[in-house]
Amino acid sequence: MVSYLQLAHNERHPRTGSPVAKVIHNFGRADKVDRAALARLVASISRFLEPGQAVAAAVSSEVEVIDSRRMGGVSGLDRVWERLEVWAAIRKAAAGRRLDGQAAERVIFALAAQRALEPASKLAATRWVAERVFIEGCPGFSDDAACAAMDFLLAALPEIASEIFYSVAHLLNLDVDIVFVDTTSTYWELEVAAEVAEVAGEDEDDEHLPEEEGARLSGHSKDHRDDLPQVVIAMAVTRDGIPVRCWTFPGNTGDQKIIRKVKDDLGSWNLRRLVWVADRGFASAANRAYLARGGGHYIHAEKLRGANAGAATALARQGRYRAVAGNLRVEEVWVPSRDAGARAERFVVCHNPEQAWRDQLVRGRLVTHLEGLIGGSDAWAQRKRDELAGSLKDKPGLRRFLRRTPGGLLRIDHGAIKREAGLDGKWLLRTNDDTLTPDDLAAAYKQLVAVERGWKDMKGALKLRPVYHYREGRIRAHVQLCWLALLLIRVMETAVCDTWRNIRCELDRMHLVTPATADSRVAQRSAATPGQQAILHALDLPEPPKFLDFHAAIAALTSGHAGPAACSNTTMPGHARVPAAQKPNSPDRVFMIFGSPGWRLVANRAARLRRRPTTARCHHRSR
Repeated sequence: MVSYLQLAHNERHPRTGSPVAKVIHNFGRADKVDRAALARLVASISRFLEPGQAVAAAVSSEVEVIDSRRMGGVSGLDRVWERLEVWAAIRKAAAGRRLDGQAAERVIFALAAQRALEPASKLAATRWVAERVFIEGCPGFSDDAACAAMDFLLAALPEIASEIFYSVAHLLNLDVDIVFVDTTSTYWELEVAAEVAEVAGEDEDDEHLPEEEGARLSGHSKDHRDDLPQVVIAMAVTRDGIPVRCWTFPGNTGDQKIIRKVKDDLGSWNLRRLVWVADRGFASAANRAYLARGGGHYIHAEKLRGANAGAATALARQGRYRAVAGNLRVEEVWVPSRDAGARAERFVVCHNPEQAWRDQLVRGRLVTHLEGLIGGSDAWAQRKRDELAGSLKDKPGLRRFLRRTPGGLLRIDHGAIKREAGLDGKWLLRTNDDTLTPDDLAAAYKQLVAVERGWKDMKGALKLRPVYHYREGRIRAHVQLCWLALLLIRVMETAVCDTWRNIRCELDRMHLVTPATADSRVAQRSAATPGQQAILHALDLPEPPKFLDFHAAIAALTSGHAGPAACSNTTMPGHARVPAAQKPNSPDRVFMIFGSPGWRLVANRAARLRRRPTTARCHHRSR
């Protein structure tokens, strides 16, 4: 049986009064109809209707919006996650384990996306996924599933991190010759530290390396909260600002040993050449020797005050600076080694004239303030002078300019002021790499700010703290989720050349809305704004599909009636895909419905149907 589509209008016969179909236009065979032309016809007719009337005319019942959730930010992160092949690394690591790799990967992505978009606890993530956002392949999960995924992430971390590094370095063409390393700490607002075995004190130059552990212990806090238990976090970043690895150590672990563990872990990736860039907190003879093993190279800053003999000699050496940039000058200094036969040590003294002016200004204000504090102190009792001097112990900026006479009087130390003036605007670098010019060394060290920016984003946008976990493994897994989130947002920031805050706010304007009728429902995303289109273009990503979910109740023809429905096995503008099993050339199928008050186009069987006035029908002809 072959079906034909005709646009007909029922008119009553002037004599008999019976309704008679008057064919206005013949569209041809139903299986070869120009559906785009039909869509244009409906759009043309709908121009004369209010939006609500047009929607009501196209369906058989009232339309209600049953769901609306954000999808733009999650969709962008998911596409970057897919491009970096993070999903492949996780599923590959899960292949030999007794768990569903696809489900675990989706849960890990959801937790990382939550960190980037709306950071909260893992329990809150379960409701966030189920009710507030659309994540492809992840309609929801339980808190137990979240904890199990975190445990798997931690257990397979070395394998996953290695795969992610190679994939990211290859896809983004990263320069991994120079790696920046820095540490930070995060604390818990508890009165006591975690119950762990006491660790015997060790010499800082001991060869023993710290093990990764999320033990909450007291230590030197970089958040200035030495009164609270903490963990120490280390991160390695490329010169492009892409974080390649993250580690977690007990709260009392010093920077001196952390960098050795970092070197061993990254060294196992068999990279061709690495130059380690670290701040002065990592500087020690033992660390320099460790980083130089196997032909390794390092660049690290030296302390200006209380410097070792080599650094002090380099600072005291007179020479001429060479301008590198408008606000930077460098001087290269070679200091002979005291050990016979050892190579000379290479230093680069960097000087920033603008910073020197600021240092001088700040020092002048400090001295003025100190003069006001000790003014008239000669008439004080000895105990009161001691109390003032003791109160400055926690204020090194003031304490370094104060001296006491043999009689106990308080005076300004003009010798210290002169020594500090010689350090204005300077920092000192030490390296064992002879191939890098002084300009390259200074520029490389200044890029260490990329790690500092990573810590700022972790503690700010990603809300590393507060940590809602107390088990050692979950603490480490939480830090790794923050690392994965930072990796995604840093890649997006680099491609779009904008901050994550602006990218997130623009993408989150894209929503997935689900209108429904008694017969069907369809989930349709909002139209992409010019800002969203620009972001997707910069990321070289396509727009998300317009329709992401569709369930239709196909109305079967009953005797004498053809129920209206939307049915097509091809995706048309404004329509959704129907399972291919419902073939359009079946006589028991309703092909399509468009409408406005008084105009309808429906499919019908060749059998005689009861005709009603003001109804346009699609007739079937058999041959």
